Amino acid sequence: MNKQMKATQKNNELVDMFSRTISYLRLSLTDRCNLRCIYCMPEDREEGLKILQHSDLLTYEELLRVIKVVVDMGMNKLRLTGGEPLVRRGVMDFITALSKIQGLEEIRLTTNGVLLKEKAVGLFEAGIRKLNISLDTMRPERFKEITGADLFEQVWDGIETAVKLGFEIKLNVVAMKGINDDEFTDFARLALKKPYQVRFIEFMPVGKNSTWDKRYYISSTELKEMIGTVGTLEALPGCRMDGPAKVYSLTAADGSTGRIGFISPISHHFCDTCNRLRLTSAGTLRACLLHDHEADLKALLRSGGSDKEVRALIKQTILDKPKGHTLAEDLKTPDQAHCQGQMSRIGG
Repeated sequence: MNKQMKATQKNNELVDMFSRTISYLRLSLTDRCNLRCIYCMPEDREEGLKILQHSDLLTYEELLRVIKVVVDMGMNKLRLTGGEPLVRRGVMDFITALSKIQGLEEIRLTTNGVLLKEKAVGLFEAGIRKLNISLDTMRPERFKEITGADLFEQVWDGIETAVKLGFEIKLNVVAMKGINDDEFTDFARLALKKPYQVRFIEFMPVGKNSTWDKRYYISSTELKEMIGTVGTLEALPGCRMDGPAKVYSLTAADGSTGRIGFISPISHHFCDTCNRLRLTSAGTLRACLLHDHEADLKALLRSGGSDKEVRALIKQTILDKPKGHTLAEDLKTPDQAHCQGQMSRIGG
């Protein structure tokens, strides 16, 4: 079989029932986190899902095995998430090992930034160049209210360190009416001054103990109207590497420019272009963030499953990927069940 035929066979394994090619694996390394953000890990979470024990996580050896299989299938992009991925012991050595996998073209990291200052050099040396950093406010007191920790300055120092090292950075802002909506224009002005993209994410009802309330929800359409008071927004051509974000250039009256992204899972979902598969920190494969169906990969691995069987389970999970979620419709019915999975376990 020649190389072209092998490549075609691999790509066919990654195509779902709706002709979407799944080229991107999101890997949640842990459900542990050093923050307790109100929309992700509320204080009363002990009443619901408990934190996984170390033995419940896939080992780094198991993870490397799975990633080598998906790369051999044709996936070439990996995002490390959590929880907070940098709190897991041995993560830097794991990332270094990942960077040596032939065919894995890009490794990205999503972090809350708390440990970024001390880890940034090591991450850069390991080959990571792109970071998504969660930051919902630029006010220290509000940061403490949202995250449960007085660590704003530490996070900001981490961001500044990453900028100086040359990382490509996206700041993720969860938009919450009445909580941080008075800062949206400030974030837009930040994008005009700094070399990173600011992305506003619609607040989603994810998790059994979700604090989601329609009173806090603000749509991307409303967000654009607010950002439009800072400057002119112009849609940029779509790029698959932008993921779910619709990206705009922002031009202010003084000629300064920046980039703003909007992620709209409720008002304008992006299911038709979704190219992602998730491996949760519990060792399950999940084809859609907002659908609770999962395949137990960990059980297969620990029962002696072969690489061929791992490959088959991955392929079946891709084939089972739904056409789209029904979140907007579900929210119209108060008692309608939405995604029950814990965001920190799934990987945002």
